[in-house]
Amino acid sequence: MKKSILPKPHIFLAAGGTGGHIFPAEALASELISKGYKLSLLTDKRGIKLSKAVSNLSTYAVRSGGVSGKGYLGKAISLINIFIGSIQALFLCVRMKPKIVVGFGGYACVPAMVAGLLYRINLVIHEQNAVLGRANRLFISSVRKLAISFEKCSHVPKILDENIVFTGMPLRSSIARAYEVEYPILDPSRKIVLSVFGGSQGATVFSNVVPSALAKIEKNLRSRIKVIHQSRPEDIKRTKLAYRNIEIDADVESFFNDAPMRIASSHLVICRAGASTIAELSAIGRPAILVPYKYAVDDHQFFNAKAFEEVGGGWLIKEDHFTSFVLEQKLKLLFSDQGSLKAAQLASRGFGKREASIKIAEIIDKLIDTEDTQIEGQST
Repeated sequence: MKKSILPKPHIFLAAGGTGGHIFPAEALASELISKGYKLSLLTDKRGIKLSKAVSNLSTYAVRSGGVSGKGYLGKAISLINIFIGSIQALFLCVRMKPKIVVGFGGYACVPAMVAGLLYRINLVIHEQNAVLGRANRLFISSVRKLAISFEKCSHVPKILDENIVFTGMPLRSSIARAYEVEYPILDPSRKIVLSVFGGSQGATVFSNVVPSALAKIEKNLRSRIKVIHQSRPEDIKRTKLAYRNIEIDADVESFFNDAPMRIASSHLVICRAGASTIAELSAIGRPAILVPYKYAVDDHQFFNAKAFEEVGGGWLIKEDHFTSFVLEQKLKLLFSDQGSLKAAQLASRGFGKREASIKIAEIIDKLIDTEDTQIEGQST
């Protein structure tokens, strides 16, 4: 009997309201749309604003709230919001009849995952970090597949090993274009390009330390350095002045629309160690000094940076040790040693995974095909 071709079903993507969760969800969405799937993104108000800035994906805000670090009253309010959000998400399930919910972590994805459980559909999780996030841990025993960005991911029960797929991080199309840019040669007659990125909001510690470190470097070397610096909005004026005072050519902005190409033009990047940051660095293939955000939940940025350092893609400096003296010494060493930077560049590129969206889409295809086969079997 010839197998009937069924139309592609509806899929919910659920993501927390920050770029680290929204961007990989948007990257997967592009792949799934190309396969003919209908998609909706469930997030919170923050995610709505971010999603509208990067895509035209149908997006719905549901109530939610985090409980970590809050007092009893704050936790109670958050739990009430999660309950309300779960009801909102369940109504969306009843109305749109999705076949799968794909969760990308963050507390704003919890209501959609709860609704998926109540609606009795398949759940898939993508974990961006080297430590399984707290929201994702709530559903780990209920998911059909766990896609991970790092080869090793802590807080995952051993019993679930057969459900784990190492996919890497779904990346925006602009990253693929930046991958084609060759690593610039360290030529004495050319500028050394140093990029500084502090995550979606910038990092004040970089505005404090980087100009001060460069000021300590001898003038002959310093005059060759070109800086690209993403700063917090309130730090831009003083950061520009700090570079001007030491005669450094610097582009300082709160946001760069062409950030992937800026990274690709760099000899070295100084940055935080969020999962998206490391994934984009390694997909483009650039060496980095990683300064993990020390207040990250479960210290996940430290473990992300440690994994990157262990393969030779960069150098980890804890924020408490990230001083102008330490950075000056590191930069002088690296800028005088083309071999170390080139070796780290190759290791970084080898660490990257550029087909994560395709792999996760294949997981979804298989789950849908299995369900369709079961439905056809029941009807014959």
